[in-house]
Amino acid sequence: MIFVTGDCHSDFRRFSTKNFPEQKEMTKDDYVIICGDFGGVWAKDEESRQEKYNMDWLEDKPFTTLFIDGNHENFDRLYSYPVEVWHGGKVHKIRDSVIHLMRGQIFLIDDKTFFTFGGASSHDIDGGILDVNMPDFHKKKKHLDREWIPYRINHISWWEQELASTEEMAEGLDSLRKYDNTVDFIVTHCCASSTQAMFSFGKYKPDKQTNYLEDIKQSVSFKKWFFGHYHDNKQCSAEELLLYEQIIRIL
Repeated sequence: MIFVTGDCHSDFRRFSTKNFPEQKEMTKDDYVIICGDFGGVWAKDEESRQEKYNMDWLEDKPFTTLFIDGNHENFDRLYSYPVEVWHGGKVHKIRDSVIHLMRGQIFLIDDKTFFTFGGASSHDIDGGILDVNMPDFHKKKKHLDREWIPYRINHISWWEQELASTEEMAEGLDSLRKYDNTVDFIVTHCCASSTQAMFSFGKYKPDKQTNYLEDIKQSVSFKKWFFGHYHDNKQCSAEELLLYEQIIRIL
């Protein structure tokens, strides 16, 4: 069995036995895929007590948890895990059965191909990106807090790696070419520019990553595309599904 769901932001209550009773019939050879903003690796320098509890709790579940990264991840720590190869693609193992599926990879799971590509632009940063080394950091932070203007702090609540690098994008295209630009499933955090424009009516603007995914949408044959990021559950087209709290079975 394979299930897919949306952003968790460190809140994994949807995977309780009460909320997700299907797990009673699952084993470690069954999977739940999270479409980004996993949030399980977030503390600044090392695994916090809450993180350890959460990751051990997921590890003790009967299924295997797979996730792509979103834009709310601590990339300094996430990228510090050793890179391993799992089911044909590169991963970071947070626990033996809590696994980060890296960008631009294709995984063969239950005889189906999954192309994964995490990351997205943060939208809630009207106040910009602050740096603790700025001479007026405290003054600016105090002003933004007082005015309730959302902002991020570099390497504390924001990382430039939220958007893919040129190398990651190239690796993704190369992976797809090896499969003749044909996969069963695509799993991303944000979505293609045209899809984003359609369901948001222009609220979200295209960027280099949504444009990259647009190129993939136009050139790759796929059966279903799952994505998160926009905090909604919506069937965007016959092939594209936006997920948030909903957990759906796909195999």
